[in-house]
Amino acid sequence: MEKSVGVKSQEGTVDNGSQEYAIRQHTTEEVDVEEQVKRPWWHSIKEPGSALQIVIAAALAIAIGLSVSSTVDDIPYAAPTILEIPGALWLRALRAAVLPMIVTAMILAVQRLRELSNGGNILARWTIGYYVLTTLFAIVHSIILTSLVWRTLMTQASAESLNVEEDDKETFEERESTDIADVVVQMFESLIPINVVNALATDSLLAVLVTSIVIGYLIDGRTSYILKAVVEVEQIILKIITVLIKLAPIGVFFLILSNMFRLDVRDIGQNLGVLIGGSLVNLALHLFIVLPALFFIFTRKNPYSFWFRCSPAWMTAWGTASSAATLPLSLKVVRQAGVSNTVSKFTVPLGCLVNMDGTAIYFPICVVFLAETQGHSLSPADYVIICLLSTLASIGTTPIPSSSLVLTVMIAGSVDVEITGMYAVIIAIDWFIDRFRTMTNVSGDLFAAEIIERLSGFNDQVGHEDDADNGVRDERERGHGMV
Repeated sequence: MEKSVGVKSQEGTVDNGSQEYAIRQHTTEEVDVEEQVKRPWWHSIKEPGSALQIVIAAALAIAIGLSVSSTVDDIPYAAPTILEIPGALWLRALRAAVLPMIVTAMILAVQRLRELSNGGNILARWTIGYYVLTTLFAIVHSIILTSLVWRTLMTQASAESLNVEEDDKETFEERESTDIADVVVQMFESLIPINVVNALATDSLLAVLVTSIVIGYLIDGRTSYILKAVVEVEQIILKIITVLIKLAPIGVFFLILSNMFRLDVRDIGQNLGVLIGGSLVNLALHLFIVLPALFFIFTRKNPYSFWFRCSPAWMTAWGTASSAATLPLSLKVVRQAGVSNTVSKFTVPLGCLVNMDGTAIYFPICVVFLAETQGHSLSPADYVIICLLSTLASIGTTPIPSSSLVLTVMIAGSVDVEITGMYAVIIAIDWFIDRFRTMTNVSGDLFAAEIIERLSGFNDQVGHEDDADNGVRDERERGHGMV
């Protein structure tokens, strides 16, 4: 039953007379939560879109894909292409939900931060500072391991392997022509759109995010009908995402299976094996040592239990190889893990666009791979340049599959590493390593939400409720008649 007094919604201070949309009654929610707690652990296997279903789907796809690709000499091109259709459609649907999700999440988060005298500034500073810090950690330990361990295992490739195919020359030359200064300028220009409508139409997510922050700050939540529309759009998107999450095991299965058909294990030589192995070890070090250590230091909680509670997000990230496509699920799991609504809506979308630790880790080993296979030794000064450019490039990388390939050429050119035929090897295997990079990127965003909430000391008092899905406060708080 609705109250006659004013209420304070999760997004800002509103009045019941003009903003009744903020009230939603879900009387059966607590009962459902209690029933879920009483269920045995294996019950989640039957729940559509559960973490166990995603794991099983991924394992089946890998097993089937490896067995077929290792036994069949010539897999028809049409086979993986047709098999990819269900997964591609599911991924496109997820991508379609990302842009409105970013717009609504950032507007509502900024509206909530406006209520505080300086809480918004504190949260923003901690978020940006933490993301820059973890990116630097990722690059530094990647460079150290690559220069001391993986570089020594690489061998100079034959002249035939270094030759560039005629069909690839034009593409390589185009990517080599990319200047460092141009990339830096483009990165800053991408923050401010010339045409907001065009930014929305072309999925310029960073420009959309900045625009959403400005709009969220300027909207007057007490009288704005725009805010009412934003809340309604968010509710629609959440319903769509709920359905897509239930379909996640199917989408992940077909995406992985089609890509496994394209993998030829027999063609992996020593250099490529070192590239794959070194990349995975570097990513694992950051994911299982560096990030958990930071999480424990700042929160004094078990990082691995938190990571496993958020497993649907990073498993989906592995299957889709897209941080952007995983964003709706990332927001959902951090809310379920207890992170406050405003902090999660601010930190997770921002991290999806600028916190690319996995990508930052991959840049150094790719450049060293290109250098060592042609007998080119990098100097300490070269490694410093790689570190600085990798930091900028990882921030400027779009959260879509294989977006780092162009920037890899730019960084290699900055240290006078020639692009040879071995770059085609990086392209051929990028789809595989990209999955682990994306999983690391998304995991970094998940850890960051909890850490930043603790560092900033910000909690909007609705952090442990499921208002991200329902758009409401708990009945107890509404009963207080807060305005």
